[in-house]
Amino acid sequence: MGFDWHSDTISRQTPVTRTYRNTQNVRRFLKAECGDAFKFDRAFMAWVKDSSDKTIGDVADEWLRRRGVGPQA
Repeated sequence: MGFDWHSDTISRQTPVTRTYRNTQNVRRFLKAECGDAFKFDRAFMAWVKDSSDKTIGDVADEWLRRRGVGPQA
């Protein structure tokens, strides 16, 4: 069986697969990585689901980068 976005443990190395879902589990992880200001918007979600290879750690880094606070800013 594939990764369960609702209950499986998420780490920075967890790949974002075609079965990716915006769950409370994902939001908790991203808030822990990005801070309480984390939220999804349409443009960001389009990037997350664009089928390019990425991990959930890449997702956190991109959210921070877009706000000018990440290591790649």
